[in-house]
Amino acid sequence: MDQLDTANSDNMFSRRVRAGKRTYFFDVKATKSAKDFYIVITESRRIGEERYVKHKLFLYKEDFGKFIDALTGTVDTVEREFLQKVEHPVEV
Repeated sequence: MDQLDTANSDNMFSRRVRAGKRTYFFDVKATKSAKDFYIVITESRRIGEERYVKHKLFLYKEDFGKFIDALTGTVDTVEREFLQKVEHPVEV
């Protein structure tokens, strides 16, 4: 996994995470008034030599806690309930 923390005129902060054929970008952007901020999570996936498909999720600060709770709960459930079954399949 590759991580790069940067900032530029468009972003207050940016982190890139490479994960196989996908790259995730976590960007903190200022609102137009520059008095507030939000997070943009982008998934970029290569399709072909020069083409990429991108999906974006905009996350506003009033939703950070709910988002983190839901994500953490989901990951915990997957690790507890599903990964063991995949790693150690039950024989029938």
